[in-house]
Amino acid sequence: MSETTPAEVEREEFASAIPDPDCFLELQDLHKSFGSTSVLNGVDLKVPKGKVLTILGGSGSGKSVMLKHMIGLLRPDSGRVVVEGRDVTDLREREWIEVRKRIGYVFQGAALFDSLSVFENIAYPLREHFDQPEAELAHRVEVCLESVGLAGVGPKMPAELSGGMRKRVGVARAIAMHPQAILYDEPTTGLDPANSRRIGQLIRQLQKELNVTSVVVTHEPELCLAVSDQVVLLEKGVLRIDAPIEEFRASNAPPVRDFLGAFYDPGRDVERGES
Repeated sequence: MSETTPAEVEREEFASAIPDPDCFLELQDLHKSFGSTSVLNGVDLKVPKGKVLTILGGSGSGKSVMLKHMIGLLRPDSGRVVVEGRDVTDLREREWIEVRKRIGYVFQGAALFDSLSVFENIAYPLREHFDQPEAELAHRVEVCLESVGLAGVGPKMPAELSGGMRKRVGVARAIAMHPQAILYDEPTTGLDPANSRRIGQLIRQLQKELNVTSVVVTHEPELCLAVSDQVVLLEKGVLRIDAPIEEFRASNAPPVRDFLGAFYDPGRDVERGES
């Protein structure tokens, strides 16, 4: 058998780096453990570009751990993370900063700085990464607040806001740097039904208006049915289901029926979150 020449190796590496035009991010055979506890057990996932992908799963199933790998907050024990055709698994922290400029992250508890006003919370990443005139920065913050339905609340402090408003400020901060993707970690946890629906509508609105790729981690079936284009179901660190929303809703698979519970009705039309 003839040996592979350096030129052939170079061609193969180049080909593997060519982005899939329909895929924004990919996880390849991802494994992660914390001590003796195995959390992810060989996850393979492609996140479709410009769509809303929802990661479903119960508490402790590894959903948020998957999400944190997508933005480099956690590093896998083995496997690869690929963003727009680039293997980012082994990037150093300063290199990840450039990747994160293209990916907005909405933390589960909003993670606002309590000592900063709403305006300064949203302006923070802009000040951190860009040198721009104050008037331009202020305009960008106001545009982001208007996008999430919170025009005029910039001077308020986080403690003055309701839970739903804090979540929306977190979204405004995530979109401040014109990201190509937004990752949402349990965006409706702790919210009443009305605010949960409002967040679902916002996710769909931003996906359409900004043409962003969205990944939503949730354990709430109603949010999943309202916003998703694609659904994956994670159980014990393994993807059990990966299907378009129409196939997911119509599936007779026991994990789907168990998870959706009262929402399981393949013939039911569920209104997706639209503003």
